[in-house]
Amino acid sequence: MNQSNTSGAPLPAAPRRDFATIWQTYGTFGILVLLLILCSIASPQYFLTRDNLVQVLLQSSVMVLLACGVFFTILIAGIDLSIGSVLALSGMVMAKLMMAGMPVWLAVLIGGVGTGALLGAINGALVNLTQLHPFIITLGTAAIYRGVTLIVSDSRSVFGFDRSFTDVVAGRIFGVPVPIIIAVVVAGFLLFLTKFTKLGRNIYALGGNAQAAFYSGISVKLHTMVVFIIAGTCAGIAGIVTTARTAAAEPNAGVGFETFAIASAIIGGTSFFGGRGQVTGVVIGGLIIGVINNIMNVETYYQQIVMGALIIAAVTADKLFTRKSR
Repeated sequence: MNQSNTSGAPLPAAPRRDFATIWQTYGTFGILVLLLILCSIASPQYFLTRDNLVQVLLQSSVMVLLACGVFFTILIAGIDLSIGSVLALSGMVMAKLMMAGMPVWLAVLIGGVGTGALLGAINGALVNLTQLHPFIITLGTAAIYRGVTLIVSDSRSVFGFDRSFTDVVAGRIFGVPVPIIIAVVVAGFLLFLTKFTKLGRNIYALGGNAQAAFYSGISVKLHTMVVFIIAGTCAGIAGIVTTARTAAAEPNAGVGFETFAIASAIIGGTSFFGGRGQVTGVVIGGLIIGVINNIMNVETYYQQIVMGALIIAAVTADKLFTRKSR
């Protein structure tokens, strides 16, 4: 029976709050809360300590940076499998420049951020030129970038660069580790970009329906390029943080990190089919991965199994709930 107001006109129907809608809105946060409760019960003396919780945030910082970057590629129904290799090559170029005597700030800007953005631009250009799916392109460039990293480094770690670099980037400000601050600032900027800019709205439109976006005047190629530059830049920043934390540029840094980053984005509510997701969800997804890695710190092989299972489960749930909401 329809309700009506005093004028006799029917009131608008209340919005549907079925399980699919609730899951898409609160599911990621609920998973994080449940995971925190379970870990607290399983290891109350270790997990709930202040030092360990800070360590969880510190471990999550690199993953949040990578996940925020790959989030944009997934948002347009693409993917970037090269972010782990971009992390390694950016960190290596930056370290080489510092060892060559370049000022630290300039090496960070050119070698870290600049190299990451350039490699992302190469990915975007190849996707636009070949019209191949980003999966194929970034699978190939991941191998190329890793090979270049091994050649540049002669398969050796690079260390011994200016101490001020590690003291600042791996240090603390008012007791808060700098990598956490960097991750928060980057995530905040990208959140602003998606929420309050025309570029962000166009990227969502492109992910929702590329053909409709094209006919509405949105440059598909330009926005594809921008998306991959964002992913590469985030990976470059992650390379800076990783190099500072380990005080060395490792040629094998970031191996397998793309799996964790993709898992963070998908678990965070980003639709693998494009057009839906939020940076805040991706950050929570990164924290979930951080908690899992922390509680399974020694069992690295099991981490891979858990990550793979989570990706399959998250994509399956996304497909199921999307179908139900429609």
